Amino acid sequence: MTTITVHPPKPGAKINPQMWGVFFEDINFGADGGLYAELVKNRSFSFPDPMMGWHKISPSKARGALSVQGDDPYAVQHPRYLRLQSQGTDVFGVANEGFRGIGLKAGEAYRLTLRLRCLSGTPALRVALYGENGAVLEQTELSGLAGAWEERSLELRPAATDPKAKLYLLMVGAGAVDIDFVSLFPVNTWKQRPGGLRADMVQALADLRPGFLRFPGGCIVEGSELDKRYQWKNTIGPAEQRPLLINRWNYEFLHRPAPDYFQSFGLGFYEYFLLCEDIGAAPMPILNCGMACQFNSGELVPLTDLDPFIQDALDLIAFANGPATSEWGAKRAAMGHPEPFNLTMLGIGNEQWGPQYIERLERFVTAFRAQHPEIKLIASAGPEPADERFQYLWPKFRDLGVDIVDEHCYARPDWFFANTHRYDAYDRAGPKVFFGEYAAQSDKMVSVDNRNTLECALGEAAYMTGLERNADVVVMASYAPLFAHKDAWQWTPDLLWVDNLAVVRTPNYYVQQMFCHNRGDTVLPTEVSGTAPGTVFASAARDDVTGEIILKIVHRGAAPGYADIVLDAVTPVHARQIVLSGEPGATNTFADPARIAPLPAPVVIVGPKLSLPLKPNAFTVVRIKTG
Repeated sequence: MTTITVHPPKPGAKINPQMWGVFFEDINFGADGGLYAELVKNRSFSFPDPMMGWHKISPSKARGALSVQGDDPYAVQHPRYLRLQSQGTDVFGVANEGFRGIGLKAGEAYRLTLRLRCLSGTPALRVALYGENGAVLEQTELSGLAGAWEERSLELRPAATDPKAKLYLLMVGAGAVDIDFVSLFPVNTWKQRPGGLRADMVQALADLRPGFLRFPGGCIVEGSELDKRYQWKNTIGPAEQRPLLINRWNYEFLHRPAPDYFQSFGLGFYEYFLLCEDIGAAPMPILNCGMACQFNSGELVPLTDLDPFIQDALDLIAFANGPATSEWGAKRAAMGHPEPFNLTMLGIGNEQWGPQYIERLERFVTAFRAQHPEIKLIASAGPEPADERFQYLWPKFRDLGVDIVDEHCYARPDWFFANTHRYDAYDRAGPKVFFGEYAAQSDKMVSVDNRNTLECALGEAAYMTGLERNADVVVMASYAPLFAHKDAWQWTPDLLWVDNLAVVRTPNYYVQQMFCHNRGDTVLPTEVSGTAPGTVFASAARDDVTGEIILKIVHRGAAPGYADIVLDAVTPVHARQIVLSGEPGATNTFADPARIAPLPAPVVIVGPKLSLPLKPNAFTVVRIKTG
């Protein structure tokens, strides 16, 4: 019989209200083709191949030509546009394939906007949505086209649901027309913001109730070379003025190439801050420190040329927190948010290591301590949780007085089960820990065979009990990566899987949700006895508002069991629990999205104890009211 003893009279550390959060990176088509709800790929013909994503539509009777032009564009940041010329013998034009298709829902409204210029004739432009099978789902025409660039818009309502539809733009009549910045969005974006985010994906984030959102990455922060790094100033302002950048996941993996993967930055830093505000998460931006990815070129900015990188970081604080009357605060206000975003923390570098990193980090620390001592600085401890790079960095961070250290680990579930006591011996006076990227790998890191199994989720849950028990050292943690498109992914496993119409919440997602919803405010000492080592893992916390004791239990055993829950010096009067359980190798799929999901279960109170059945392969959260 397992006994779990909780000691409410001996409260421990306070738990950071932002303890459990999420990490977003534009990988697996997480932004363009994912969270950013734009449905048109290469909308401004800015890809290196300007016609990528577009196909000529020319019936046999049509007589026309298409070309990509560059003189007098609509926006200088996107210097190319499409010219259609037709003799009017039949319709002639192009179709856009979207991001592995365009997902449409029957009867819902979709807003098309595009920039047009008529050079000759009086043609109309037919706009149509075609289903995967070739059926016309909706069509209409734009006429009276002007001779100078103008923005035109219209609303489309498809007659049927289709995950792989296409958008057609067809000239009707003779003449020549220039087309640029073709954009199609569902009207029902998150909070119905025009040009906004995909509602069901944001809802999945909101349903987590995360304490923070780390953005925009990941490796895209660094870039494989410095000219491909993420630069936040290129991601604000009107969408058509944000220059395109190749995504480093376009070419990173030979086994998962994505030649159509680019960053439009329609989801930029302003939108990230707004998303944080929407879902109640603290913003945690990560900025380049003057180093490209060390797994790629490792290109360095000379220390003598580092000042612009530091200034970018200082300007970001001004953009996020400055008054609307200041230079950068005015830019934020012009986008619709005069109030500050209340940024309190900032990451410098991602998975950097070595003396070159420390040299550059020191310059950032010096500048921020002088100008923004209120901002907590987060430093990177490299890509592994215990190697020589990690061991080199930690003493340097203590010397520099870094506030928080970002540790990463991708490993098999056994590593997570075996390391639940990792932080028990950490220096309580040193920098705090942000366990910023982790995910149990069912096979091995970078393997295409990795799956979001329940076993992986249980390994993560067991490890998180160790993070909670050490809340005086570990102040934040986030699973990674966050999103993956089922037809366009580069990395697996991932917290949430999407296609063009649906979102699948993995067992790992439900573990994160159960921790987020049941964080607690104060750690309560907890002991597990009477069971084989490595079988049962537990942590406990007190909700200081309700007075409830929140107990989290991971049972790794393959057979059912029982646990006596003993509460030192208090008596339980009511308890409720939710349980996530199933076969270790089980996953959630698009065909069966709720195969593994948390369910309520009864709790029996026997005198001063709780008698709790332990399901095999289960993560349980029990909330206990006491007398």
